[in-house]
Amino acid sequence: MRTSPMTLPDSNALPGDDVHWWQKLGPGLITGAADDDPSGIATYSQAGAQLGYGVGWTLLVTYPLMVGIQLASARIGRVTGRGLTETFARFCPRWLVASLVSLLVIANVINLGADLNAMGAAAALVLPGHGAWYATGFGVVSLLLQVFLPYERYVRVLKWLTLSLFAYVGVVFAAHVDWGAALRGTVVPSFQWDRHYVTTVVAILGTTISPYLFFWQAMQEVEEIKRVPQDHALRIAPSQAGRQFRRLRLDTLAGMGFSNVIAYFMILAAAATLHAHGITDIETTAQAATALRPLAGEAAFVLFALGVIGTGLLALPVLAGSAADAVASYFRLRKGLDLPLAKARSFYAILAAAMAIGVGISLSGLNPIWALYWSAVINAVISVPVMVAVMVASASTKVMGRMVLPMPWKALGWLATAAMAAASIALLVVSVG
Repeated sequence: MRTSPMTLPDSNALPGDDVHWWQKLGPGLITGAADDDPSGIATYSQAGAQLGYGVGWTLLVTYPLMVGIQLASARIGRVTGRGLTETFARFCPRWLVASLVSLLVIANVINLGADLNAMGAAAALVLPGHGAWYATGFGVVSLLLQVFLPYERYVRVLKWLTLSLFAYVGVVFAAHVDWGAALRGTVVPSFQWDRHYVTTVVAILGTTISPYLFFWQAMQEVEEIKRVPQDHALRIAPSQAGRQFRRLRLDTLAGMGFSNVIAYFMILAAAATLHAHGITDIETTAQAATALRPLAGEAAFVLFALGVIGTGLLALPVLAGSAADAVASYFRLRKGLDLPLAKARSFYAILAAAMAIGVGISLSGLNPIWALYWSAVINAVISVPVMVAVMVASASTKVMGRMVLPMPWKALGWLATAAMAAASIALLVVSVG
């Protein structure tokens, strides 16, 4: 149901109207922040602990690649008024769409379980009780918010949760960073051809460029069209294209930049504390946080633990929502976080099922860091076919009309796809070699 224009804040005016630039940030900012979920925290912490400052360059390299593929996804949603699953169905065989959706759901559910496990363990560090209780509670609370909180208010909650990521900036400034070594590791790429190093780089790529982010940002653009009365899909309202495309660029550039800056600080924090003191292997997020206590102080320990919880609460709806939207789209069910429960029971049932399976995985006793780390590797491998589909769709006049993705962004998107394919092949070679 559309909200009356009288209830909309300034940020919901037509992009390009007299609003501040930060008020135009929305789907891109939330998507970028959700990228630094507990899976990302585990991956970046492992990378920093094992390899020190030497992997900082990966965040610099992945930034333009992220922007290219995310902008293509967002543009598809805004131009067509449809999510990626519906868009793929226009030019892909149904069996191929089913395969892409299945890969997304598998990766998302594993990620959900790993994130909930990490959140529960982090909560148990700073609060009394067992981690399993908190993991279950976080899953239930996240589900209830998605089902019963109106979409407009829920988006505001997610925007505020992005502030939790600044906890990792605080951790860095509570530690003693060798800024010279950090700078060298950022601007002078180094690479080692061995299984350990390649797997770590692939995991970083997988947690930075993940399929659920493509689906979520496209889905959120569709939700925004429904939410704002003045907005329409650009194929039927081309007069809005200039303003909307400028907003998309700003939102995506800022959101992905925010994501990678925070990820960079996570690597620095682990390198300055864990790696510098010979702690190169961490098996749980709780262990990573606890190791910070004697090395960087109580404040850094608490910030790390609270950051895991905050980023997890931000990521859970992105993971569950993008999976539910993809499945509902495939089966042509009514869907959307803007719809009340009575009008989209099947959609919310899928959402609940994804969350329930995630809670089950979190309680299964899997090693949380192992699950988080390998969920990133899985994301890297399955992202390639999804990215190919996104890039084909964004360049198709059948899908986009005259608003196909411009050549510079198209080049970045295909470069990101090629990079993920090369990383996956490299992982296979070193694994069997």
